[in-house]
Amino acid sequence: MLFLVAALLLLGFALGTVAHAPLSFTLVAAAVIAVWLTVFALRERHARRTRQA
Repeated sequence: MLFLVAALLLLGFALGTVAHAPLSFTLVAAAVIAVWLTVFALRERHARRTRQA
């Protein structure tokens, strides 16, 4: 339960910060995070395929 409260607190803090940031900064940050997550997902998929073979 404490983990859930901490996660919601951090989410609220992050959303509050984004609300006060300029739109251009928010879009650039979102794009960077999306690219990072895509690269991570592709690396994980590649690693799982090479381990199974």
